[in-house]
Amino acid sequence: MAASSLRVLGIDPGLTRCGVGIVDVDRSRRASLVHVGVIRTSPDAPVGERLAAVAAGIRSVLGEHRPDAVAVERVFAQHNSHTVMATAQASGIALLIAAEAGLPAATHTPSEVKAAVTGYGSADKKQVQAMIARILRLDAPPQPADAADALAIALCHAWRGGTASADPAGALTPAQRAWADAERVARTYIRSAT
Repeated sequence: MAASSLRVLGIDPGLTRCGVGIVDVDRSRRASLVHVGVIRTSPDAPVGERLAAVAAGIRSVLGEHRPDAVAVERVFAQHNSHTVMATAQASGIALLIAAEAGLPAATHTPSEVKAAVTGYGSADKKQVQAMIARILRLDAPPQPADAADALAIALCHAWRGGTASADPAGALTPAQRAWADAERVARTYIRSAT
């Protein structure tokens, strides 16, 4: 990795399939693929074992490739609460491991990630995969979609400043700023209600 490059680990959290992708991005925003894969666990295994397997997979990738930062897809509510719960658990594991490693970590919404790599916040999976292949100069789009999503998250993070900002108004996107403001208001409301 060149000294002027930023190496980012992107994580598309999930318990059955957790996408992991690492890219190096230079100052001119040119990106190159370092690693891509999917950590898989059996839906039949106990949740604790599955979380341990996801953690071991992320730690292995961190140890082998030594990224400068970690970016995780932000969990959003869906109709399927079981899916949301599993995604949130895997996301928490990823953020915990980044903190343990002393790495800056950030979350990005799916629409932010899609907009960053395709220019369109509502792009579908095939459009994201096609753009990832084009950006990284790959012969074929990464498979499965979780792998391409992880690379897209890493690229989004690198292109949007590459670090987690302690100042919410600093390197955050407008959507992230709105989310942080909403969380601040909710905390204030809860404190005043108790």
